[in-house]
Amino acid sequence: MTVVEQDYYETLGVGRDADQKAIKDAFRRLALKYHPDRNKEPGAEERFKAIAEAYAVLSDPKKRTDYDRSGFAGVAGFSPEDLFGGINFQDIFGAEGFDLGFAGGSLFDRFFGRHRAGPVRGDDIEVSLVIPLDRVVSGGDEQLHIHHPSACPVCKGSGAKVGTAARECPECRGSGRKTTSSRTGRSKAEVLVQQITVCPSCHGSGRIIDEPCPRCAGRGEVSVEETLTVNIPVGVEEGMALRVPGHGLPSRVPGGAPGDLLVVVRSAADSRFSREGADLWHSATLSPAEAALGAEFEIPTLDGSVIVTVPPGTQPGSALRLSGKGLPEFGGRGRGDLYLRLHLQIPERLSEEARQLYQRLRALDPGDRIR
Repeated sequence: MTVVEQDYYETLGVGRDADQKAIKDAFRRLALKYHPDRNKEPGAEERFKAIAEAYAVLSDPKKRTDYDRSGFAGVAGFSPEDLFGGINFQDIFGAEGFDLGFAGGSLFDRFFGRHRAGPVRGDDIEVSLVIPLDRVVSGGDEQLHIHHPSACPVCKGSGAKVGTAARECPECRGSGRKTTSSRTGRSKAEVLVQQITVCPSCHGSGRIIDEPCPRCAGRGEVSVEETLTVNIPVGVEEGMALRVPGHGLPSRVPGGAPGDLLVVVRSAADSRFSREGADLWHSATLSPAEAALGAEFEIPTLDGSVIVTVPPGTQPGSALRLSGKGLPEFGGRGRGDLYLRLHLQIPERLSEEARQLYQRLRALDPGDRIR
């Protein structure tokens, strides 16, 4: 079990008298915030592990009682299966849990060291997918075209011709390494020096293929082109990684499972808005007269154009908030806001009539200028 220094109640930010609903809600909120596939900040994965472990203990009445009575000693020695085996993550996270890897036990297999016996898994691949803001609002399917290595479909990744098999390299005895030893120094100060290099006979694979597979020329993998359909959840956050199982790099060991594909979602540039989380920003320019007297602007929103009234006396750099006109919050927790940032534009050239009017205005209201 992961060793943590912070009290489990403090980790989830709940009181010691919190009921199960409060504990569940706190875990859901924090786990979505620190999930390593959506939070790339340093330390996010460790924070996520601590949050998950705290929930696993406090959500179980017996474990919670043991923890309350004896502290960490009361819950020491649990395996990942003991901690997480009875938790229904689909019930906690709903549909987005499948997008983020909460379904089943796969995520906790990755982070808490619960590994099934068998060949090593292949590495993950990370690609970017740029989507318009309208897709963030609606969610739905997006097509993704990728090229990547995959296990050869003919030899199943072995690299050997069908009906044959690779044999152990006699030079390195399957280790893929060659070790040479030498001794230096004098009798009582003699030092044994070992040099380990890649085996020149098998090039580090530990195997010799006498009859290579004609499809992959003995490499065990081929390049494939795939068109995948990725489901974008409503309110998908900037930089969130959606996991597509089994579409990563092939295992380095024949018969091993491939890694996963991580689709990192980015918002496309939009001439109307800039994005900050679930909030949107739009800019408008005021003349000095409009800033002083007030004005009305027609501005775009994701739901169509609206008229915004700028109050008299608006200062340069001010922002007006349109509540609920931003992007949906991920997880169905409401909607962000749209902010109208106001800039003041000073005319560079004045007509003679405008110059006279400005001079009259200055005479009426000289202000507190330094002379």
